[in-house]
Amino acid sequence: MTFSITGVCDDSGMTGIAITTSSICVGSRCPWVRAGAGAVSTQNITDPTIGNEVLDLMASGRSASDALNSVMDQRPYAEYRQVAVVDLLGRTAHFSGQEVLGIHAVSEGQHCVGAGNLLSDVGVAQAMCTVFEKSIGIHLAERLLLALEAGVAVGGEKGPTHSAALLVAHEQPWPLVDLRVDWAEQPVEELRRCWERYEPEMMAYLTRALNPGAAPTYGVPGDE
Repeated sequence: MTFSITGVCDDSGMTGIAITTSSICVGSRCPWVRAGAGAVSTQNITDPTIGNEVLDLMASGRSASDALNSVMDQRPYAEYRQVAVVDLLGRTAHFSGQEVLGIHAVSEGQHCVGAGNLLSDVGVAQAMCTVFEKSIGIHLAERLLLALEAGVAVGGEKGPTHSAALLVAHEQPWPLVDLRVDWAEQPVEELRRCWERYEPEMMAYLTRALNPGAAPTYGVPGDE
């Protein structure tokens, strides 16, 4: 019921996830990113605590595989979980329990992991990684979204999806990009529209947080 692309930009150090699923509000429980650590997508029958536990270990210097193995070893109900991880060095790891639903697949690429369950085609994961690898040189959020769209184009989930999210961390303790479509008939298309509206304002919001005196005006009535 979910597919995702998890990746890191080797040049900028940004790390992030693009994800979509059939249920509501996927962005509230499945994607986890942290500056100085990496990114974790925890999906299928989701345990949201996995994300921060893996990120804590990677923030302390553990590799993606070491962190994931430590968290999932002997974990209760691990057989229901699917997890994809990338650390800041681009090292990847993944876990899929024996109870993961339907057609499921994981593909590890250069600095990325594509993963999904209840898929229409086992090639969805590889398609996402292929596009991510070919799109070096543009913003990580755009690369992730292009990869997610590639997953949709080759069939995506077996049934309709209804929510999607795009989450990217960079140098601050809050996400640089945190966009969510909580319920829609075409959530990835809506996510694309959100990103196209947000991207031109992205750095202005960062400047307002770090140095309000240097920030541009809001361009709304009453803001001279």
